Amino acid sequence: YYFCLHANETLSRLEQTPKLVIAALNGHTVGGGLEVALACDLRIARRGAGKIGLPEVKLGVLPGTGGTQRLARLVGKSKAIEWMTLGQNFDIDAAVDLGLVHRVFDGDDFLEQVVDFAREFCTPGNAAMAVGHIKRSVQTGAELPLESGLALERELQAKLFASDDAREGIAAYTEKRKPEFGGK
Repeated sequence: YYFCLHANETLSRLEQTPKLVIAALNGHTVGGGLEVALACDLRIARRGAGKIGLPEVKLGVLPGTGGTQRLARLVGKSKAIEWMTLGQNFDIDAAVDLGLVHRVFDGDDFLEQVVDFAREFCTPGNAAMAVGHIKRSVQTGAELPLESGLALERELQAKLFASDDAREGIAAYTEKRKPEFGGK
C-alpha cells in the first residue's frame, strides 16, 4: 500500500510540474516503467525498441502505481480494461495506434532526436511559460467541469497576456519576424 502511495505522489508531481515531461522509450516499457511513462506529457519511442504493456494481471496484481487510472484516461475505459485484464504487451506501432506513443524515431541517435524534439518546446523559439500554462490548463481542466476548466483557462490567459513573452510574441507577429522568447 505505502509503496503505491509514494509512487502515486511522485508520478503526480510529474503531471503537476509546469515543465513539459517527455518519456523516451528506448527499450521494453512494461509494468512500472510504463506507469512512469503514462504520467509524462508525451511519449516518444524508438522504432523496434521492444514491447510496451501492463502485464501485472499475469502476476495476480494490478498496475497499482497509477496505471489503471492513467491508461483509462488516455485510451478510454474499454480499451484499458481489455488491455490490462489480458496482460498483453504490444509493439511500438500498436502503441502508436492506441494513442500511447506520440512519435516514433528511427536510428542509433534516438536520444539526440528526442532532445532535439524537446528543444522545440523551449525558449527562445517557443514561449516556455505558455507551454507550462497550456499543460496546467489541460491537466487540471480535464478533471474539472467544463465551466471551471474554462475559468482556469481565462485565468492563465490573463497571466500570459501580462507577460514579456506575450508582448514579444505579438510584436514579432505584427513585425513579421521570429519571436525571441525569454521565459518571462
